[in-house]
Amino acid sequence: MIVRTFDELTGTDRDVAGEGWHSRRLLLRADGMGYSLHDTTVEAGGELELEYPHHLEACYCIAGEAEVTDLQTGRSWPIRPGTVYALDQHDHHTLRAISELRLVCVFNPALVGTERHVGGGYEPSPE
Repeated sequence: MIVRTFDELTGTDRDVAGEGWHSRRLLLRADGMGYSLHDTTVEAGGELELEYPHHLEACYCIAGEAEVTDLQTGRSWPIRPGTVYALDQHDHHTLRAISELRLVCVFNPALVGTERHVGGGYEPSPE
C-alpha cells in the first residue's frame, strides 16, 4: 500500500513548478500503478498552451475557474469545480485560469518524474 501526504512531497523532486503552474506528483511510474497522479495549481490569469504527444491526460477541477480551448477546432469549455476534461487525442489546447485553479491530473503512461515541459508538452518519458 502506498500512503503519501501532500505536505511530505513539498520541497522534494516530486514538487515541480514552471511558469504559471505548480505540480506535486503524488504517484509516478516507479510506484507501479500504470498511471501518474498529480495535484496541480495554475495561477490566476495564467494561460498555458499544451500538447502531450506521448501521454494522455485527464484533469478534474477541485477549485477555481478556467477555460480550456481545443486549438484544432477552436471550441472552448468552462472549467469549474466538479468538471473533468480528458485529452484523449493528445489534444493541442490552451488552459486559461480565470482564478487560481487546482486540478487533480492523471497521466497515462505514467510520468517517470524527470520530464519537463518542452515546447508546451512533456519530453518523452524514458522507457
